[in-house]
Amino acid sequence: MTFKADTRCSCHVQPAVNFGERAGHLKIDILLLHYTGMESGDAALDWLCREESGVSCHYLVFEDGRIVQMVPEEKRAWHAGQSCWQDEVDTNSRSIGIEIVNSGHTGDYPDFPDHQIASVIELCKDIIKRNPLIIPQNVLAHSDVAPGRKHDPGEKFPWQLLHENGVGHWGSPEVNVRGGFLQLGDEGEPVAALQAMFVLYGYGLEISGVYDQKTHDCVFAFQQHFRQNLVDGIADGDTIAVLNELIRTLS
Repeated sequence: MTFKADTRCSCHVQPAVNFGERAGHLKIDILLLHYTGMESGDAALDWLCREESGVSCHYLVFEDGRIVQMVPEEKRAWHAGQSCWQDEVDTNSRSIGIEIVNSGHTGDYPDFPDHQIASVIELCKDIIKRNPLIIPQNVLAHSDVAPGRKHDPGEKFPWQLLHENGVGHWGSPEVNVRGGFLQLGDEGEPVAALQAMFVLYGYGLEISGVYDQKTHDCVFAFQQHFRQNLVDGIADGDTIAVLNELIRTLS
């Protein structure tokens, strides 16, 4: 299938074969960012366009800033997998996915080059302009919708820089907050309150009052996105302060 690029950004079209129709009851309201986790951008592009891969994405951004569109935005690409956000599990039907070339945590996980991030910002702004239901808190990491299963684009991705350029949500409360912390094995009302805050923000988490592995994974994913200087899955004062600030500034 050939198609015309949706974005106004400089873009090459290379059609993928794995895609389908979006669920009719869902509108595009999520912009989901990934890293490729492969040895090269060319290898990632080849894989994303192969039927045997079982995956695809709308866009791919190379290290030098080049953009390739593989699936029309009106179609449902196969990039999120098993996931959940705001109690909805069909993330693919409500999202546009961007793959960002980076070898990731299974490789040497390099920094994201400036040219690449500049193109990501430009592309994100263009997508959001044409899809106004994508509010700041729905510009997400793959790890946000699949905690524990996915870790991309990871703690090196410059989410704050994106926010400063009008893309995504960010919280900057007072740091070095003193007080206790919650971690694996803890139980009780403080844990339930923490879980309820994550659910309010959008994360798929059961409010059980038990700091189980799923809660740890959720905190870890949250830190990779919003508290990147220390990612350990422990809900310390700084982590909770950032979460509170994000909830306070919800659209």
